[in-house]
Amino acid sequence: MLIATLLMLLLAPAAPAGAQATSAGARLTAADSALVGRILLAEDRRDSLDASLSEGAQHADPRVRRIAVRALGRIRDDRFAARAELEPLPAPLHWPETPAQRRWRALAEVSTNCAALRAALLDRDWDVRLRAADLAGVPLRRRVQGAAATATAPPPPCAEDNEILRTLRAWIDALPSDASSRRMGFVSWHAAAHGLVALAHLAPDEARPRVASLAGHARWQVREYAARAAAVVGDTARLRMLARDRNDNVKQTAIVGLSALTGHEDDVIYLEALASDGAQAVRAAANALKGSPRPDAPLAAMRTFERFVERANASERDARLALLEAAGRPASADRPPPLLHELPPHAVALALGADIRLKVNMAPSSGGGSFVVRLRGDVAPMTAARVLALVNKGYYNRLDWQRVEPDFVIQGGSPGSNEYVGAARFFRDELGTVPHARGTVGMSTRGHDTGDGQWFVNLRDNLRLGRDYTVFAEVVERIETVDGVMEGDVIESIVRVR
Repeated sequence: MLIATLLMLLLAPAAPAGAQATSAGARLTAADSALVGRILLAEDRRDSLDASLSEGAQHADPRVRRIAVRALGRIRDDRFAARAELEPLPAPLHWPETPAQRRWRALAEVSTNCAALRAALLDRDWDVRLRAADLAGVPLRRRVQGAAATATAPPPPCAEDNEILRTLRAWIDALPSDASSRRMGFVSWHAAAHGLVALAHLAPDEARPRVASLAGHARWQVREYAARAAAVVGDTARLRMLARDRNDNVKQTAIVGLSALTGHEDDVIYLEALASDGAQAVRAAANALKGSPRPDAPLAAMRTFERFVERANASERDARLALLEAAGRPASADRPPPLLHELPPHAVALALGADIRLKVNMAPSSGGGSFVVRLRGDVAPMTAARVLALVNKGYYNRLDWQRVEPDFVIQGGSPGSNEYVGAARFFRDELGTVPHARGTVGMSTRGHDTGDGQWFVNLRDNLRLGRDYTVFAEVVERIETVDGVMEGDVIESIVRVR
């Protein structure tokens, strides 16, 4: 019934609107623009009874009708199933995948073939090399991160391959003390970090002294990978040290690994971690404290929960919920900050098709380069406008791409370099007919209507993501820069160029 109603509204001839009527393609009046703004706000409030929706659905201009009909559909159906019946919006640019992507993907089929992995460790593309190292260290394609390897697990197939072991040792031992920069096409800390985790699986005795060495490195990402490796080799002393690290991402990874190894034996460390600033570390500590025999644990968790409520950051919800569970309280006791329903600047213009583009400049220390995205206000005007507002405030400057999966996405724009730390107010989903094709830019979420300001750029066609994630932009220039991004690369700035 909803689909039929939406189509009837969209396709029906517009009712006469007297002097306010506009024909398709005609310039809209200020009153028309104000109407579009009210429609966008009604959708953002999820108010299906707002008069602007029916007024817009009867408008003479097809752009306004589409915005109104789509708004009503999104309000009434979280997943907006009716969009499948609507006329598709212009498809994003087609970006062919690279040969390196195909080689990266092909490694999954030879993950137990040591000769193939050995050859891939010498590939001309570093993403392929790192993928080969990851697979060499994990049996049956199972990657263990931040959890102890079980004593009964069979050794990885390549544990006796001396050439692979020699390469991994060389990567680790070549790590410079200053790994703060890299050239495009090369790595800085990445080879040593991936090599250490792989060596921990393949040759634990060889890895242990190297874990101790890298656990004190100046680059926090190196220390985080050292925590992963320490969990694999069972180095609880090193994990206890890293669980008190000055960086909350390192702290989080170490706490997860330590909790898997020692259970509640180290609850005192987790209680200390509740004082951390980073939501990711607090979440990990709260999870580790669940079921603690310490009588002070629930009270400490509740006090930390109150502190995080006062911070009024919607994106820290996961930490608040973990704290409530550790305190023995239901998730319904959460007190999230109220939603803000304000019309951001440029939302109406974007909804009506304004061509606004952003240039993402990578820091010279991360290989430099830039790429340009065009905001897709035709499908996600509120998301695009809110991202533009953050850009204009300099929000993304000097943040990084904390997640890089070469045959999937790059993700970044978190003030904490972590998926649990984002913008203070959630963005509503704006699901539409633009597919998650290679080069499109989506909004990170951790559930319905929880957009946190983090971008992800699709490195391949990820059409399955269309059901849950908003496309708000697409790469229109220099996708090779996107393909060259590596974990931890820094965004120097994002600026509007049109």
